[in-house]
Amino acid sequence: MAQLNITLNQDEILQLLSADREDAFRTLLQESLNSVLKAESQEQLQAAPYERSESRTDSRNGFRTRDLKTRIGTITLNVPRHRNQPFHTMVFENYSRSEAALVTTMAEMVVSGVSTRKVARVVETLCGTSVSKSAVSDVCKDLDKEVAAFRNRPIEGNYPFLTVDATYFKVREDGRVVSKALMIAYGTNDDGKREILGFSAYRNESHETWKDFLTGLKQRGLCGLMMITSDAHDGIINAARKVFPDVPWQRCQFHFSKNIADKAPKKEQA
Repeated sequence: MAQLNITLNQDEILQLLSADREDAFRTLLQESLNSVLKAESQEQLQAAPYERSESRTDSRNGFRTRDLKTRIGTITLNVPRHRNQPFHTMVFENYSRSEAALVTTMAEMVVSGVSTRKVARVVETLCGTSVSKSAVSDVCKDLDKEVAAFRNRPIEGNYPFLTVDATYFKVREDGRVVSKALMIAYGTNDDGKREILGFSAYRNESHETWKDFLTGLKQRGLCGLMMITSDAHDGIINAARKVFPDVPWQRCQFHFSKNIADKAPKKEQA
């Protein structure tokens, strides 16, 4: 890689030695990254500025400014432009990976039940940059799109065995906390690989909600079923017989054993 030249004037050096070190370090970071950009440009062009060289691949065409948010504040970078070929830099690729990790963390916090206001405060504390509640909400909206795409994707191939189950969790809805049933479907394909085929949240478990859930799987292309396994919930059994009338149902042995254990005396459950 080309040699980096980082130039600081006297005022910037004095800042580093004074109490106003945050501004000085921000300036130092800005100068350093701008030097990296210049070095990357020189390496790609195979020539220094104004250098006549047979190995030169292109010429410079000025630069564009781009702001980059960091923990110590926003810095302005001068991104080189080339006349005939695009300029590539690792600076923004690394930043994009860090930004993607931050966005994922924000989404995970919201999914775990942390309010958008608290997420914004945590991000500001960790990163030194403010994030509005609406920005956090926008991140979750992007996550909603990915979840919707996964839930609505076509089911391709055969899945001889289907296992369905439900778990309850608390959600905030219309300003109050309510309990909802998350229905999950696992399919085992011809190769014996187990995959999540779908999931959906409902107010409760009933014949109608299970029928709606199983119908959705069928409409998305679920076929080749040879057996459906679940616990002994009447809603599941009746819905399975309605949606997949020719497919036998089997009680899940795990749930069966657990139900027996729950009925046993406490001292015998160990």
